[in-house]
Amino acid sequence: MVSRLEAKRGWVELLRRFVESESPSHDKDRVDAFGKIVAVEFARLGGVEKLHKQRAYGDVLQIDFKGAEKRKPLLLLGHLDTVYEAGMLHHMPCRIASGRMYGPGVFDMKAGILQMLLAIGVLRDISGRLPRPITILLNSDEEIGSPVSRSVTEKLALRSDAVLVLEPAAGAGGACKTARKGVGSYRVRVTGISAHAGLDFEKGASAINELARQLLKITEFVDREAGTTVNAGIIRGGTRTNVVAAEAQADIDIRVTSQKEADRLERDFQKLRAVDRRCKVEVSGGLNRAPFERTAGVEKLYLKAKGVAAELGIDLEETAVGGGSDGNFTAALGVPTLDGLGAVGEGAHASHESVVLEEIPRRAALLARLIESV
Repeated sequence: MVSRLEAKRGWVELLRRFVESESPSHDKDRVDAFGKIVAVEFARLGGVEKLHKQRAYGDVLQIDFKGAEKRKPLLLLGHLDTVYEAGMLHHMPCRIASGRMYGPGVFDMKAGILQMLLAIGVLRDISGRLPRPITILLNSDEEIGSPVSRSVTEKLALRSDAVLVLEPAAGAGGACKTARKGVGSYRVRVTGISAHAGLDFEKGASAINELARQLLKITEFVDREAGTTVNAGIIRGGTRTNVVAAEAQADIDIRVTSQKEADRLERDFQKLRAVDRRCKVEVSGGLNRAPFERTAGVEKLYLKAKGVAAELGIDLEETAVGGGSDGNFTAALGVPTLDGLGAVGEGAHASHESVVLEEIPRRAALLARLIESV
């Protein structure tokens, strides 16, 4: 199967075309344009397109394939959008060097979409049809938290036997992901009392000073042993140096390995109270993606994939990572989910983002065999 995929012509140039079709999350027109390119390629293989139209974000692309057996489908999950703004190709053009393709979004995760196409194509070449029904869902907003696509993802996952996520593999060895941290954010907003810093200093109640006190409390929420991190990534406050600040706020990232820790953080954040009683502290936000925990269903799916990979000469390891994906949503529903089945490479979201080209047929063959086996 690998040799058959390696012999196929045109996939390198197709990947280049994918990369050069820029698709920033907040640019609906560009995401939709890329989605149309992808939809045409799946249609060539017999896929039936269904668009979940959106107003503010790109349309969510669903492709359905019938199978020889009447079973619940497998859901292949990915996303069309990237973190790069339009025009980034001028700074990091798509290029090939030392067996790698470089370019914005090539690793996260346009090569993963290509691998879906190659896997379905080779299965159809071998037997004329797919062994079972397949649903492909390519979301338009994954990189910004999936605000519009989450409900579609969850609905389709509940109708599926399992979910295979074509997000990038982990590390040089191409490990798949059997656990991900839950991800969320909180905003802590403080309202104080403004005053002239020279004439009426005592009459003021500094929101900045109060926010600083709150941030010291928040640092105590970290539990490294439990895998819980809390990071104040953005702070804002004040208007001028000679004015006691009336407002200040912090945006805080949280990462947790278990729902228990997520619940604990929610309680801790809601308990925050102003030290200076003249100030008011307001907390908003919470968990966006629940933890992707390594359940018995996830373990069973991984062991199946590991066995299939061994038949192809691939040593498929597993790992847990701190970043979230749409796989967090499906795993939290109790649907067996295996993540990180996409491209082998490095530099996601960075200027050196790239994929190892020779690994693409191998990973596509792994996906094809997994479709046959699950």
